[in-house]
Amino acid sequence: MAAKKWNREQDTLIYNEDDYSVETNTWVREVEAPLKPEPSMQEAYKVFSKIFTVNSDKETGMVTLAVEHISPTVAQKWVAWLVQDINKVMKERDVAEANRSSEFLNKQIALTNVADIKTILYKLVEEQAKTIMFAEVRDEYVFKTIDPALVPEEKAKPKRALICVLGTMLGGMLGIMFVLVRHFVRKGD
Repeated sequence: MAAKKWNREQDTLIYNEDDYSVETNTWVREVEAPLKPEPSMQEAYKVFSKIFTVNSDKETGMVTLAVEHISPTVAQKWVAWLVQDINKVMKERDVAEANRSSEFLNKQIALTNVADIKTILYKLVEEQAKTIMFAEVRDEYVFKTIDPALVPEEKAKPKRALICVLGTMLGGMLGIMFVLVRHFVRKGD
């Protein structure tokens, strides 16, 4: 949040001294209450949601994650970490849920004396064991990485040439309109 520039040669961030002190490793920004010098999770979320995009293709089921940052290295690391964290959390959640389901089903098996119901419950326990096994075996549980996040070699934004061309064209058209309006206003006098 305090990054100001990126040093390409050293691959390091340069921070805004008014917001963050690198020497003391503390936030020094001046903010009004209820905000504090160190950004809250809500502030960080607002900033992160502006630079983070998720696109999904409904036909193929492909999901694309992208992070825009001053430093392309930071952006690449964040995308890799996000995919890693999502896979880890979803795997842990599914394993915990399957374990709880297995415990419940095993209690139901102990309580029942009907063979057909026990057979059905054993099949359900087997399904939960499969879920646990597949979760533990796969590193990429939810998202499978097709193209890993790369550090871009070329700058993506802002497109300065396009801004200059559009600005020149818009300025020229506004100038011509101004001259024409002024000409016809004088002619009417």
